[in-house]
Amino acid sequence: MKIVHITAGAGGRLCGSCLHDNALVRGLLARGCDAMLVPAYVPTTTDEENVAVDRIVMGGVSVWLEEHVPLFRHTPRFLDAFLGRLFDSRWLLEWLSSSTGSTRPADLGPLTASTVAGEQGHQRKEVEKLANWLAADIRPDVVHLSNALLVGLARRVKQATAAKIVCTLSGEDIFVEQIPAPHYGRIRQLLRERAADVDQFVALNHHFAEFMAAYLAVPLERIVVIPHGLDRTGFPAVAPDLAARRQARSGRLVVGMLARACPEKGLEQLVRSLPLLTQHRNVEVLAAGAEVDSEHGYLSRCLTLAQELGVADRFRWLGQVDRPGKLRLLESIDVFAMPTVFPEAKGIPIIEAMAAGVPVVAPAHGTFPELLDGERAGRLHTPGDPADLARAIGVLLDDVALAARYGRHGHELSLARHTADHMATEHEMLYTRLLRPSNGPSRRGR
Repeated sequence: MKIVHITAGAGGRLCGSCLHDNALVRGLLARGCDAMLVPAYVPTTTDEENVAVDRIVMGGVSVWLEEHVPLFRHTPRFLDAFLGRLFDSRWLLEWLSSSTGSTRPADLGPLTASTVAGEQGHQRKEVEKLANWLAADIRPDVVHLSNALLVGLARRVKQATAAKIVCTLSGEDIFVEQIPAPHYGRIRQLLRERAADVDQFVALNHHFAEFMAAYLAVPLERIVVIPHGLDRTGFPAVAPDLAARRQARSGRLVVGMLARACPEKGLEQLVRSLPLLTQHRNVEVLAAGAEVDSEHGYLSRCLTLAQELGVADRFRWLGQVDRPGKLRLLESIDVFAMPTVFPEAKGIPIIEAMAAGVPVVAPAHGTFPELLDGERAGRLHTPGDPADLARAIGVLLDDVALAARYGRHGHELSLARHTADHMATEHEMLYTRLLRPSNGPSRRGR
């Protein structure tokens, strides 16, 4: 069974989909599966061993040119071969990713609609090159797309390879909902139409499975839930002693956050909660995450807000950290918070905090009630309410025994539900089910 994962890269920035897909393919490889991770648009970035192949499909430069310069939609094959070696070079794609970081989703409506249209869009040449490469050189049994915005690839890839098509649901709605009319309506229509080309969808939790079943107009039984799994290297084998951690700091309390510096992840909410948290406590916040050019203004506003509220000395922004830096942050905090404004589809930082044995505070929407196991691994708060966020964090800061109990339960949950091997095993079983003769014609005698 040959498995190909196509994942939308993020250039030099860490993103949840890159982390998830890389961990999944690493897990499949560790199980002895014949699997490969293929980046689309730009290279992938991860904070652990990157297993992506040294090839970019649907190269970002070509995709952009074919959208904006009609001549490039009709260049001959020999010229495409020459230009492809230049356009798909890693240094150029990484430069493109860094230089287009100021682009907003609202500006990408036409390009998004065209790529979701697949072989009927302006990037039909790139779709055809991908399908031909897979059919001639790879011959996959399963092609797994990293998010629903790649469903435009499914029809032509399936025609060329006869592979089963799987698609992970990764929070695409947050991006799509920022695109204005008329492209918004066209994209929603295309997503529903092209969803029919996918054999199986995968969601990381039941909340998002139910949401996307309605969003894509697909039956819920076509979406299987497989939780995200972590490589546990560097995470503690047993839950840490949180009381001893506090004592070592002589009473100073630390709240941590790991998320991109953008409005939807709620960094501003945490800053606004700080004055309430520091009224009767010695508290500081350590926050880290990817920075995107278009969101530097938001980060600056958060830093200015901390000054205006008189808590700038209690708030530290660390920027994007590597894996050791992430583990150090998780080892140095008492409570982890992720006050997202929009319902979260993945919640990977929450899972990492649980694996570190740290109690969690999160809004009562999206995947968080499910991840926190009915508030047995942390506390929920009213979304978008800094005062209620401060209340929930304060409960755990004021009761170390309760915090430790939540931390232990979250650690146990992470071992039971959120390991890379468990995630890989569930996906391997899914692929095997899809390839059984009862699901369609037998596959080329493999």
